[in-house]
Amino acid sequence: MNVTPRVKEILSWYEGENPGVKTNLARLLMHGKLGGTGKLVILPVDQGYEHGPARSFAPNPAAYDPHYLYQLAIDAGLSAYAAPLGSLEQGADTFAGEVPLILKVNSANSLSDSVPDQAVLGSVDDALRLGCIGIGFTIYPGSDNCFTMQEDLAELTREAKAKGLMTVVWSYPRGGKVSKKGETALDIVAYAAHMAALMGATIIKVKPPEKGVDLKDAEKSYKDIKQDTLAERISHVMQASFNNKRVVVFSGGGAKDADALVEEITQINAGGGFGSIVGRNSFQREKSEAVALLNRIVDVYKG
Repeated sequence: MNVTPRVKEILSWYEGENPGVKTNLARLLMHGKLGGTGKLVILPVDQGYEHGPARSFAPNPAAYDPHYLYQLAIDAGLSAYAAPLGSLEQGADTFAGEVPLILKVNSANSLSDSVPDQAVLGSVDDALRLGCIGIGFTIYPGSDNCFTMQEDLAELTREAKAKGLMTVVWSYPRGGKVSKKGETALDIVAYAAHMAALMGATIIKVKPPEKGVDLKDAEKSYKDIKQDTLAERISHVMQASFNNKRVVVFSGGGAKDADALVEEITQINAGGGFGSIVGRNSFQREKSEAVALLNRIVDVYKG
């Protein structure tokens, strides 16, 4: 694997990391159609936990089979495939070495009406056993359970990094002082990204930010921050992520028209985002349509 100058530059930003973590980050950044560019497109499939099987896979029944999801990530030339333990186990041997894997170690479910929280359902040793490059973990800043979630993440991060694995942090504010609409407000998304960076995340995942300030105490600070376009808002989120020195990727969100999704991703790229994690907008489409859409997304990040 010949690491490109751009990837070497990105690795240089992670000054406190050991060679194992940097090697796995390099594996990720050098894989697939975007290998070497410093950009990423990742397939995440944890929606079965979050929303239920039919809501996730009925639009494209082939996606009930984890082998289909592995193959989609491989055929589309994506950077990595992220999923919970059972999904990765069902295919880890068949597809060993064909695509970098990220084990999503915690999940929520739609049957609970408790305050926002997630159960830890996988381990660092599970990730090592399956040949993963890292673990994924969701935190809900603002939730009544946010401090416990952060403590769980801190413990898992120490173990993962000690064993050479990356951490990918889904940082999704909700609850507490955050209004429902404000979960994607610019100040809240930027705060979420910054918090994940402070916790030592190798890669940060947040939602594309909407215009507006949700936290009243932050209104004055945002008076002169540009936010009219998505590109401007992405630029601020990147600024909050150690002044562009952390890899931040943005969720694809719920189902949307292909052209609308590509336009959104064009704005993410223009704002300096490092890539996208595209789940439902890919695996809920028929295979050839999904690959065609993912190819369009990859082309945007190729520039």
